[in-house]
Amino acid sequence: MKKKNFGLFLALALTGTVQAESVFVTLEKDNALAVVDPITGTLIKTVPIGQRPRGITISPDNKFLYIATSDDNTIKIIDAETLKEVGQLPSGDDPETFALNPAGDKIYVSNEDDSLVTVIDIASKKAVKQIKVGVEPEGIIVSPDNKWLISASETTNMVHWIDTKTNTIVENTLVDPRPRAVGFTADSQQLWVTSEMAGTLMILDVKTKQIIKTIKFEVAGVTADKIQPVGVIIDKDSNRGYVALGPANRVAVVNAKTFAVEKTLLVGQRVWNLAFSPDQKRLYTTNGTSNDISIIDLDSQTVTKSIGVGNYPWGVAVKP
Repeated sequence: MKKKNFGLFLALALTGTVQAESVFVTLEKDNALAVVDPITGTLIKTVPIGQRPRGITISPDNKFLYIATSDDNTIKIIDAETLKEVGQLPSGDDPETFALNPAGDKIYVSNEDDSLVTVIDIASKKAVKQIKVGVEPEGIIVSPDNKWLISASETTNMVHWIDTKTNTIVENTLVDPRPRAVGFTADSQQLWVTSEMAGTLMILDVKTKQIIKTIKFEVAGVTADKIQPVGVIIDKDSNRGYVALGPANRVAVVNAKTFAVEKTLLVGQRVWNLAFSPDQKRLYTTNGTSNDISIIDLDSQTVTKSIGVGNYPWGVAVKP
């Protein structure tokens, strides 16, 4: 490194403005993975990844990406540095959404066509269990305390509470029509469930497994049929939750203490999935039909950037 550049780098480092962070976005119609530098707001590269990639997450040690390539009927393991494929997991047919447990040793896959959840042991790369759930399972998540696996069935209109020790359903909760996504608070005490058809967010108490609050979203100037809640995520301090409202092209900001909708933020078209930056200073959204991602500054609660990434961005994961 030249002395001039090193001096600049050192000055930036001392002021805390140098940040190494990558945002990975699956491009469903490009059969590719986009890599974005969110600090400079640039698309770094796009690499082929498989047929119809959708769900994506990163391992707890940030070494591997797991990507559901739906038309390949597999979950690919990708080296997060080289972006080379290093393995595959037997996901069952047409994987779309899946959840990684906190330890990073098991993946749970929604098999929508078969009304199943497939449990995969990552070390052995084997499916160790299939759990029969309701019709069209999609939303899926493991609680931070690793006690519960939640599967939301879109057509049955239920969330299934699955004990992670036994891989069996112990209770079902009826929710609003077409539940699409699920999210836990960091303390594992609440489950947030979005209903695409009803335009609602339901807050469930984990102890009772019952709904304690239902929030109906409204956006000025947007008809109710366009308000279709999908992705949901809650910050680590349980101060705010964020809900992608699909064709409404908005992200709703929900106060996680009072459950009041504080505001809605205009993002790209058909916003679908959400991910925090590692420091939770920013929120990234995938906007399927505007072919971009939006960056939301969470301190000011404003949308600061839009970055074109390719055709039909779907899933998003972040590497520090």
